[in-house]
Amino acid sequence: MMSSIRILRPRRFSLSWPAAALLLLAGSAAAQVYAPRDPNAARGMQNQVPAASRSDRDPARDSGQVPGLEPGAYPERPEECDGPLGHLLPECQLPGDTLDLPPLERRGSETGLPAGEREGEAAGELQRRYPPELEFLPMPEPEAPSEFQRFAASSVGALLPIYGASLFERVPTTFAPLDRVPVTADYVIGPGDEILLRIWGQVNMDLNLIVDRAGAVYIPQAGSITVAGVEFRQLPGFLRSQLERVFRNFDLSVNMGQLRSIQVFVVGHARRPGTYTVSSLSTMVSALFAAGGPSAQGSMRRIQLKRGAEVVAGMDLYDLLLRGDKSGDARLLPGDVVYIPPVGPQVAAAGSVKNPAVYELKGEETVADLVGMTGGLSALADRERATLERIAAGARRVVEFRLDEEGMRLPVRDGDVFQARTIQPRFEETVTLRGNVANAGRFRWHPGMRLKDIIPDRESLVTRDYWKKRNLLGFTPPEEAIAAEPVEEARRRLSETRIGPTAPDINWSYAVIERQNPQDLMTKLLPFHLGRLVLENDAGQNLELRPGDVVTVFSQADIRVPQMQQTRTVRLEGEFNAPGIYDVEPGETLGRLIEKAGGLTPQAYLFGAEFLRESVRKDQLKRMERYIQDLEQEADKAARNRLANADNPSQAQMLEAEIKSQKEMVERLRSVQPTGRIVLSLDPDSNDFSQIAHMTLEDGDRFVVPALPSTINVMGAVYSPNALVFAKKRPVREYIAQAGGFTRNADEDRAYVLRADGSVLPRQSTSGFDKKSLNPGDAVIIPEHLFKTTFLTNLRNWSEVISQFGLGAAAINVLR
Repeated sequence: MMSSIRILRPRRFSLSWPAAALLLLAGSAAAQVYAPRDPNAARGMQNQVPAASRSDRDPARDSGQVPGLEPGAYPERPEECDGPLGHLLPECQLPGDTLDLPPLERRGSETGLPAGEREGEAAGELQRRYPPELEFLPMPEPEAPSEFQRFAASSVGALLPIYGASLFERVPTTFAPLDRVPVTADYVIGPGDEILLRIWGQVNMDLNLIVDRAGAVYIPQAGSITVAGVEFRQLPGFLRSQLERVFRNFDLSVNMGQLRSIQVFVVGHARRPGTYTVSSLSTMVSALFAAGGPSAQGSMRRIQLKRGAEVVAGMDLYDLLLRGDKSGDARLLPGDVVYIPPVGPQVAAAGSVKNPAVYELKGEETVADLVGMTGGLSALADRERATLERIAAGARRVVEFRLDEEGMRLPVRDGDVFQARTIQPRFEETVTLRGNVANAGRFRWHPGMRLKDIIPDRESLVTRDYWKKRNLLGFTPPEEAIAAEPVEEARRRLSETRIGPTAPDINWSYAVIERQNPQDLMTKLLPFHLGRLVLENDAGQNLELRPGDVVTVFSQADIRVPQMQQTRTVRLEGEFNAPGIYDVEPGETLGRLIEKAGGLTPQAYLFGAEFLRESVRKDQLKRMERYIQDLEQEADKAARNRLANADNPSQAQMLEAEIKSQKEMVERLRSVQPTGRIVLSLDPDSNDFSQIAHMTLEDGDRFVVPALPSTINVMGAVYSPNALVFAKKRPVREYIAQAGGFTRNADEDRAYVLRADGSVLPRQSTSGFDKKSLNPGDAVIIPEHLFKTTFLTNLRNWSEVISQFGLGAAAINVLR
C-alpha cells in the first residue's frame, strides 16, 4: 500500500558537528528516509520506487521538478532554512514537495542508496511525524491452575494467583525500542553492528561502517581496522589512534547505528520455550518477556543464564518485583541459554494481607518474610489470631498463633497456607441512633449515659430530608427563570402548588431500644414514649443506655398511628366561600370543615360533588387488578376452546382476529385508573350537607363541589353523541331521541345512566328506565352490541364495572 510521506527537496547546507551528531543519532533510531545532497539525485531516488507504483503520477514530480519552475531551477531559500530545524519553518517549505514512497525498510543498505546519503533531516522529520506505534507481544494462552493453587483454593475459598505471573501478561515488545536507545558505555562491539563515523578537519568523511564477520571495518585510506571486542567507551580513542597513523589535524565523532541481532535460547519451564532473535542490548528479562515468563510450574527465583557449560548469572525475579533491583539482570550474548528450573517450595498467603497470592520460597523463610513479600498486613488484620494450614505426616493440620514478634519468627514450609484473619466488625463502647433523626450514627458510650444524651431536644428529630425538600420549595429552575420562545412558552404547563408535609411526621408515642442480653444473646426491645421524653422532659422515660444499644425513632410512615395522631390535610375545591387546604383537628368532621370554609355558595351543586379518598382509590385499584386478571384467564380459556372447535382455517383466522380485539380491550381497561370516589347518595334537589356532616376525614381527602350544570351528556352508540340542554322531568328516551336515536350496533338492553354523584342506573335492573327523569350533570351511556364475540357480554356488565371501581365519565371514551 503506497503511503504519502512528506520529505524535503534536496539542498546543500552545512552543519556544525554537534548538530550533525544529533541528526545522525535521530536518523539511526527510526525508519530511514534519505534525501540526497545533489539536486540531480532526486531522480535517482525516484528510480528506487517500483514502476507499478509510479504509473499514475505526475511526470514533473517523477522528474524531481517543482511545479511552476524551469527544469533544474530551485527558488532562493533564506539563510535560516539551512539550520538543522529550518525545514520546519513555513517560509522554508517548497510547493509540491510531497513524494509517494513505498513502505520504507529500516536498513539503508536495502534501499539501494549510497551509504553516505542515508542521513538527513528527512529521517528526523519522519520520526517526529510517524512515531513507531507501541506493539504488544501476543498474549500467552491462559494456563490451568496448578495443583497447589487448587489445593489452596479449597482452604481459602478463592483461586490465588501466582505472584509475579501478571508481569508477563500483555507486555509491550522491548526489542524494537532497544534499537532506538543510546548504547551503554560497556557495550561490546561485534559483527553486524553499524558504526557511524564522522571526520572533519584536514580530511572530511561521513561513513556508515558495518562490522564484518571478521570483526573489522574498512576505512578509506586507513584500511581494515579490527573493532570486535572493543567497548563503546573505548571506541573513539581506539579509532583515533588508528587514524592518526594516516591523517593529521582532524577530529571525529563516533556513534552506533543499527545494532546486531543475536540468537538466544529460553528453555525449561517457560510459557513459550524456544529460540529467539533479539537485540544485542537485550538482557535476561527481555528474553523472559519474549517467552511469556515462567509457567505455573516454573521458578521465579532461580532463573539461570548459561554460556556454554557454565552458569554465568542467576536471577531472582522477586528482587525486581519487590525491591526494583535489576542488578542480577545480565546482558545476553549470542548462543546464551536462559534456563527456568522447576518451581521451588510454595506457600499461599490469603486473608487480610495486601497482596494475597501463591509465593515461592528460597531457603529458610519465616512468617515475617512471607508477610513482607505480600506487602504487609492490611489495616483490618487481626493480630491476635492467624493460622497456618500445614501438611504433616500425610495429614493437614492447623497451627494457630498471634502475629506478634514470636509468631512472626515461625518458619514456613512447602505447602503451607497462611491466613491472616480479619478483625470482628463489632464496635466497642458505642451506642447507635437511627431512624427519623437529624444525625443518625454511633455515639461513644460512657457510664451513666441516657437517652437525653443522644436525643437532647426537638431539633435532633428533624431529618436532613426534611430540610432538603423544604429548601427546594423556594428554588426556581434556571429554565423557568427566563421566558422561553413564545411557542414553547405557550405549551409549558404550570406546575401545581401543593401544601403538605415535606417529610413523614414523627411517631411521638413509640420509640424503642434494642439491647442484646450478654448471657443468652437474645435481643430485647425496651419501648419508651418519645413525646414524653422530648416534649415533656419526663425523667421516667429517660432510660439508661448500655454499650451496644440501638435506639430507633420511627415516623408515621414506618408505623401507622391512629387517625387522631396523624397530621391530616383536606382539600376543599369548587363552590366554597373559602376553598383551600385545611388542617383537620382531632375529631373534626366534614360538616365542621365546610363551616370553617364559610359554607357553600348559591351556585353549588352538592349532588354532583366528588369526594375522593386515597385509601379508597388504592382498594379500588387492587380489586380492579384482580378483576382484570380473572378476565384475562377466562378470555384465554374461552379462546382456546373456540380455536379447538374451529371447522376450517378461515374460521380460525376470524377467531384469532377476535381474540386480538379482546386483548386490546383488556389493555384499554388496564390503562383506566380508579379515582377513589365515594358515592354520597345526596338529594339532587337540595344543598343540605347535614347528611354527610358526620363523616370523619383522612389525610389527603379531596372534596370538590361543582357549580350547577345545565347539560346532560349522551354518549356511545347514538347517531349524535353530544351534550344536551337539561330540561326538568324530561325522560331518558327523549334525550336519546334528541341525540339521533340508537345506531344499528347499539346494545339497547345494556344502556345505563351514570349519575352526577357517581352512582349507576342500569336499564336491565331498572323498571321504567326509558321514563326515568335525569338530573343535571347525568350521562346516558349506550354501549355497542358485540356481534362477533360474547366475551365481554357474558363475563361482565359495563355498568357494574363503572359502579364497582368508581370510574368517571372520562373513562367511557377509553373503554369504547
